[in-house]
Amino acid sequence: MKKHIPNLITSMNAVSGALAVGVAMYGHLAWAAVLILLAMVFDFFDGMTARLLHVKSELGKELDSLADMVSFGLAPAVLAHFLIVELLPGGNMEAWGEWRWWEQAATVVPLLIPAFSAYRLAKFNLDARQTMSFIGMPTPAHALFWVGLVLGRSCEPELYALLFGHAAVLGICVVILSVLLVCELPMFSLKIAGFGWRENKVRYLYFAVLVACACIWGGAVLFLVVPLYLLFSLGAFFINQSRQ
Repeated sequence: MKKHIPNLITSMNAVSGALAVGVAMYGHLAWAAVLILLAMVFDFFDGMTARLLHVKSELGKELDSLADMVSFGLAPAVLAHFLIVELLPGGNMEAWGEWRWWEQAATVVPLLIPAFSAYRLAKFNLDARQTMSFIGMPTPAHALFWVGLVLGRSCEPELYALLFGHAAVLGICVVILSVLLVCELPMFSLKIAGFGWRENKVRYLYFAVLVACACIWGGAVLFLVVPLYLLFSLGAFFINQSRQ
């Protein structure tokens, strides 16, 4: 019986992602973002549960990737699509015929997200290097960027409009982040292994900076979660390179 518990948790990840897609289609992007966050919680605990119960399996590994594809590949693509559409004239797909060609193209650019996410997840399953860290951006981190935009626009609408208030900007974000999913840049895992400083110093510093930013800028920190993650990953990479 216990061998099915991690798979049940993984399935709840997939269900949360599917619900996120559903509610987003009805225009409830904030609820969709919350459901993606819930999927991340299930994604965190399924692996932990499997290790605690000593029931890790190839089936669980494949199921985890399929669930991640729904929650962190398809669901954020839907968020990105609607965020872009609402910035175009008319704010909905009924105005499609009135848009310029690049505006029409911008609405389908988010299809890159599930395509690159699928490649990323397949590559991860075959890459023995990615045990305690990642090569390329993990799909949950990518999804967290779009979750941050959706929730951040509610907390800081003026700042959101200033930074991301143009469809072209969001389209560029889709392309850049999709490429980061499959690039060869090492990125640290947010999962803490033990509590020692040496093996977790990058994670501790990252979380400390996030907390400091939250104290200073409040809800605006939602826009910084993923950019800071990329910045810390780049910093750790160059420091390691300089030591070699």
